[in-house]
Amino acid sequence: MSEDQTAGDRGRGRTLRGVVTSDKMMKTITVEVERTVPHKHYSKYIKRRAKYHAHDERNEAKIGDQVQIVEAGPGSKMKRWRLQNIVEKARN
Repeated sequence: MSEDQTAGDRGRGRTLRGVVTSDKMMKTITVEVERTVPHKHYSKYIKRRAKYHAHDERNEAKIGDQVQIVEAGPGSKMKRWRLQNIVEKARN
């Protein structure tokens, strides 16, 4: 990294969008991200799901919220993501 380049200029990691499935941990949420991929042989699209643990500093995300998470450095054994923003609040 050169002298005139700061840490903020280095580009961000991947961002994903998903639904909060758990907020029971302190400052941590579980986000389920769903993506569609084409089947190898049948050319149909199938849904694939993955769950990520993300850091939520202010405990503001609740179950059912649509959120956007961004890659971050290791926060703990399982946390590698950080909450970027809440896209849509859950309707309760």
